[in-house]
Amino acid sequence: MLDIKWIRENPEALDAALAKRGAEPQSASLIALDEKRRAVVQSMQDMQARRNAASKEIGMAMGQKDMELADRLKAEVAALKDTLPAAEEEERRLTAELNDALSRIPNVPLDDVPVGKDEHDNVVARIHGQKPGWNHTPKEHFEIGEALGYMDFERAAKLSGARFTVLTSQLARLERALGQFMLDLHTREHGYTEVSSPLMVRDDAMFGTGQLPKFAEDLFRTTDGRWLIPTAEVTLTNLVAGEILDAEALPLRFTALTPSFRSEAGSAGRDTRGMLRQHQFWKCELVSITDAENAIAEHERMTACAEEVLKRLGLHFRTMTLCTGDMGFGARKTYDLEVWLPGQNTYREISSCSVCGDFQARRMNGRYRNKDGKGTSFVHTLNGSGTAVGRCLIAVLENYLNEDGSVTVPDVLLPYMGGITRIEKAS
Repeated sequence: MLDIKWIRENPEALDAALAKRGAEPQSASLIALDEKRRAVVQSMQDMQARRNAASKEIGMAMGQKDMELADRLKAEVAALKDTLPAAEEEERRLTAELNDALSRIPNVPLDDVPVGKDEHDNVVARIHGQKPGWNHTPKEHFEIGEALGYMDFERAAKLSGARFTVLTSQLARLERALGQFMLDLHTREHGYTEVSSPLMVRDDAMFGTGQLPKFAEDLFRTTDGRWLIPTAEVTLTNLVAGEILDAEALPLRFTALTPSFRSEAGSAGRDTRGMLRQHQFWKCELVSITDAENAIAEHERMTACAEEVLKRLGLHFRTMTLCTGDMGFGARKTYDLEVWLPGQNTYREISSCSVCGDFQARRMNGRYRNKDGKGTSFVHTLNGSGTAVGRCLIAVLENYLNEDGSVTVPDVLLPYMGGITRIEKAS
């Protein structure tokens, strides 16, 4: 959430930032709403001040035995007492309306983010590796998985409907191996603390990271009003909600391997075959909580941690700087890691790493004590996939496919595979 004080002082900057994102200007309506709220607050303060002054004047009038004046003052105090609740209610209403309006405004992009409309305007930051050169024909992951006999979409549909997958035997183990490898890499070498957190959260947690109120249709809700997490970013970031941290304790770095749940409300007809776009999928999430001074450097570090997963797996990928029109709601800058999928003959996103500034911290009231001892500041938050396990499985299947239809297990996963070096067709 953006600071209304900053908006009042920088209305042109807000509208210019929104224009870069392809959105309409909002500063005038936000400032007008804030003016109404401030006028009511000032009116309340004036009434309270007059009530206090009149109460003192009553005592003075009675001391001077001017009962007529005392009665007039008592009537004035009574009238103010009756008027104040209505003003307080109006102030609460306007504050809620302003906060709701602010909660729907996206974050302000950093100056070095390329301006563009959509994914076609994203910019290649760097490329790692080469596309595999084969003599045999590439296949898509679902062709490979079904031919092996370990990937079943029909049974998944029978159980749960579209956009679900059943993996069995060696592919189930490969999926587990990928997740464990990611966790081990990030905790042992990258300094992240492993967290096991809830998969269901309250409204406040979803609001804190920006999923609510704007993106409710993308989420699944339980019958008792909780939400299934669309990413562990929600729980990991909200670990510091409402807290005041010591500056010396920063940065905090958390990682979690969890299922993620998404309704995919806006993706009808897209990626309907296979595992690319699922309602439920495993993801290894990375979250950093830091201060303003170190947030940009932390963004580069986090992205490098996610890139290292793909490098160790021997996968060809490119790192993209997202343009303003393709960035997420809460991001100030985002890098997408796009892995090469031979079966599709294209790159597909496998990780997205974003720096959010204090945008989320203002929503969840996460702060730290300033090093000079003077007050507190909002923390800066970052999140990224380290990486999406299902899409990583897809990439391994398509890039490690052999001519006979088997799939070679990448060397880095062998310690997790119980002696399996090649995934072969079920006998």
